[in-house]
Formats: sequence, C-alpha cells, structure tokens
Amino acid sequence: MALSETDSGNEAYRGIITVCVMLATIMQALDMTIANVALPDMQGSLSSTPDQINWVLTSYIVAAAIMTPVTGFLSTRFGRKRIFLMSVAGFTLASMLCGMAGSMKEMVVFRLLQGVFGAPLVPLSQAVLLDSYPRHQHGKAMALWGIGVMVGPILGPTLGGYLTDNIGWRWVFYINVPVGLVTFLGLSAYLTETKISRTPLDWIGFLSLSLAIGALQMMLDRGEQVDWFESAEIVFETGLAAIGFYLFVVHTLTYKKGKPFIDPHAFSDRNFSIGLAFAFLVGIILLSTIALLTPYLRNLMGYPVLTAGLVMAPRGIGTMAAMVIVGNLINRVDPRGLVLLGMVLLAFSLHEMTGFTPDISQATIVYTGIIQGFGFGFVFVPLSTVTFSTLDTKYRTQGTALFSLVRNIGSSIGISFMVFLLSRNTQIMHAEIVGAITPFNEALHHPTVASIWNTKTVAGLSLIDREISRQATIIAFANDFKFMMWVVIATMPLVLFLRRRNSSGKVAVEAME
Repeated sequence: MALSETDSGNEAYRGIITVCVMLATIMQALDMTIANVALPDMQGSLSSTPDQINWVLTSYIVAAAIMTPVTGFLSTRFGRKRIFLMSVAGFTLASMLCGMAGSMKEMVVFRLLQGVFGAPLVPLSQAVLLDSYPRHQHGKAMALWGIGVMVGPILGPTLGGYLTDNIGWRWVFYINVPVGLVTFLGLSAYLTETKISRTPLDWIGFLSLSLAIGALQMMLDRGEQVDWFESAEIVFETGLAAIGFYLFVVHTLTYKKGKPFIDPHAFSDRNFSIGLAFAFLVGIILLSTIALLTPYLRNLMGYPVLTAGLVMAPRGIGTMAAMVIVGNLINRVDPRGLVLLGMVLLAFSLHEMTGFTPDISQATIVYTGIIQGFGFGFVFVPLSTVTFSTLDTKYRTQGTALFSLVRNIGSSIGISFMVFLLSRNTQIMHAEIVGAITPFNEALHHPTVASIWNTKTVAGLSLIDREISRQATIIAFANDFKFMMWVVIATMPLVLFLRRRNSSGKVAVEAME
C-alpha cells in the first residue's frame, strides 16, 4: 500500500489526531507495567496461588507478542482506521472486564483479550503520526509518540501503586475506560481511512511466526519460576520457538505464490535493519532497569510501593524533557549524534548505578534516574526518526509493527536474563563471602562484632547468614548494572552505520564525521 508523504485528511485535524493516538499509546504502554504492583492484592481477591497469578502477566504478554506482527496485514486488508477503532474499543472493553473479573480463569481470558486488542495500538499510532506529519517534522512526531511509549512503562508502577493503595486493584484496569472512550470518539471523527488491498494472508508465515514468538515469550516468562532448562516445559518451549523461527525464515525466503507475511525486502533498508537492532537494545535496558530497581528499593532499602514509584518517577520526567529538546533539535543537527549522546548518558547512568548501596540517598536515585531518562529520550526519538527516514512508505505499518515487536522481545529477554543473572551472581557471591567466615578470621573475634555475630550460637550464625545474603545481593545488583553498561557501550559503533536523509530528501551515504 503506497502512502503519500502526508495524509491530507489527517493533516487537517493533526492536533486532535495526535492527542488521540498519544492517549492510545500511553494506555497500552502503561498496561505493560501498571498491573505488576497490584498482583499481591489480586492474588488474595481471586484466591489464586503465586504461580497462577503470574498468568495475569504472561497471558497479556504472549497474546500481544503474537498479534503485533499481524498489524501490518490487518491494516492493509481492512483499513487502518477500522483496525485502530476495533483495537481501541476491544482494549477498552477488555480492560473493563478485567476490572470486573471474579475468578482467576476470567482474569486470564480477559487479559488475553486485552493483549490481542492492545497489540496494534502502538504500531498503528506510530504509523498514523508518520503519515500525518511531513517528513521534515517526523522528529517532532516521534518525540510526541515516544513520550507515551517510553514514559508509560516508567510511570506504570507509580500509578499502579497509588491506585492499588488508595482505591483498589480493579482501578488499575478501570482507568483505561474513560481514556479509551475519548480516544475512540476522537479517532472515529477525525482519522481518515487508508486504501484497502485484498492481499491474502500468508497463513504458513503467520502461524510459524506466531508459534515461534508465543513459545519464546512463554519460555522467557516462565523460565525463572520453573528453574529454566532444568524444567521439561522450558526445553519443550525452546524447541517450539526454534522450529517456528526456522520454518518462518525458510518459508519467507522461498515463498513464490504471493506476498509473504513479512516482506523481506524491507530489511534491505540499512537504517531500518539497524534501527531494529537499536530498538532491541532500548527494550533490554528500559524495562530491565525498572525490573531491577523496583525490588532493590523495596527489598534492600525498605521503601513502600508508592515511595519506590515516586522515587523512580523523575526518570520519566527526564525522558519527557529530553524528547521535547530533541524534537526541536533533530532537524538542525545530525540525529546520529543525538543517538550517540543518548547512549553515552545511558552508559554513564548505569555506571553510577553500579555504586548503589542501601545507604544511598533518594537524591542520588533521582539524579541517576533523570540522567537515564535523558539518555532514553535522546536515543529513542532520533532512532525512531532515522529508522523510518529511508524506508519505503509501503512498508510503514509493517515496519512500525516490527519495531514494536522487537522492542518488546528485547524487554522480555532483558528482564529474564537480568533476573537470572541476579539470582546466579547472588549465589556465587554468597558462596565466596561464606568462604571467609572461618574461626581464623580475626575480624569476627573483635568484641563489638562478636557481641552481634556470635559464631558459637544459632542466633549469631543466623544473623551472619542474613547479612551475607544481603551483601551478596547488593554485589549481584551492581554486576547486573555493570553488564548493561557494557551492552550499551558495545552497541555504540552501530551509530556509524546509520544513514541520514539530507534536506533534499535524498539519502546521504557518507559516514558520520
């Protein structure tokens, strides 16, 4: 489906459309993290076990992952406006049903529906904004869109904690209803429909990719709970994912009867392919830092849920501020330089986090959070702009869907690997520290130390073990932050391979100076 530089119908009501698609983006992005803090309350209310309540998250993630790649086909086959409105309406209704759920089975079914209808919201929002703004304003458009994508997951735990503590966990879902209604009414009134193509669906490509993504997400989400590859379930899911990806790649490259589910020609655009790699990195770092920092603040520093959320909230403020700045700078400076600056800020913030201890002040947490937020803002906006700056417009909706999918897979892999690394390093550091607790350690015989940690009593040994576990966990967190810092640094050279579209609209192929 070939699209014009801007859609003239969308351009006439650009402001209203922008507000509506931002609301859709924020609504979906918030839901990725807002329900996490409500799980303990939901568990008691729905009479479920800890293992069962995790399906509230797993069902949503798996459904959203499977449905994201099909967004491009649905938009082409039935029209972007029609699919957008169906997604908003379905997501809003599913959110209301989640809030009304009276049993665990109902909750899982309604969360599946939420994931199915919520999956197209972010890629469709990005595609609509790219088509509503002329190319020289794509930086501004991506800054507005990025606010929802990046700030939503950051503010989700804070808002979820506030709603759960003050109103009840059901309002974590009910809050989507008024937002969804406003979004639906605005889009139905002002968004124009795109051309419809009767292209048939490549069912083999769709089913093989769905199998691969669904199995991969299940493996990543369930791995920590069932001890990874010690479990037959994880081995089975890994095998399914590998088979699914193999079948998908072979089928796509050999498909001759029509248009494959994912057109491989889109990947011949260098900016698009490198942009997907960067999106994967952003996904790893964005939600992994939140996933690690939340238990750090709550378990090691003893912060209540709401306090922990408020301390992390300035990270979102930093992201929003950076996106506003970048939106005004991107047409004046090389966007690749902005991406590189953002990477430097991310690496610096993670370096500062390697020095975290439970004794650090809230000011230090806020300071590093703001720096990290600035880093995400400086990376995400120019990256989103450059990724699609040279991509043929007929691949736009498919491209935005893949951009969101890769970012979400990066988040799932990042969180799973970082949690695994945290657990493994905690065990290793615990064993190393225990090795120093011997009768020959003179420090243990100091009168003050011996009065607290008496190695000759059960209570004293218990206190020693508790403190060793605490210190081992602190070191393990630091190692996780350091690992992410090196991932960011190792990815920086990719910036040199991005190409910039010059003022005449042609691609500048020279390397960045």
